[in-house]
Amino acid sequence: MAKKTFTVIDETGIHARPATLLVSTASKFNSDVKLAYKEKEVNLKSIMGVMSLGIPKGASITITTEGADEEEALKGLTDVLAKEGLAE
Repeated sequence: MAKKTFTVIDETGIHARPATLLVSTASKFNSDVKLAYKEKEVNLKSIMGVMSLGIPKGASITITTEGADEEEALKGLTDVLAKEGLAE
């Protein structure tokens, strides 16, 4: 299992466009990918799950990957968050 915590820095938080990017990236991997915010954890391959969290700027989120390509999945998602200026 690989896990990393991020702070959301995008002014509008994780809204539709970045959520779609994250779901699309997570879906490229075979590993289970989870996104946790506050007390809730959702499948990061589900756009409805991610949108249901309503993640604002300044939020602390945790991405957990588990499976054969867990390290690659976490790196891919970390790269998207950084490149898009969503979280650090």
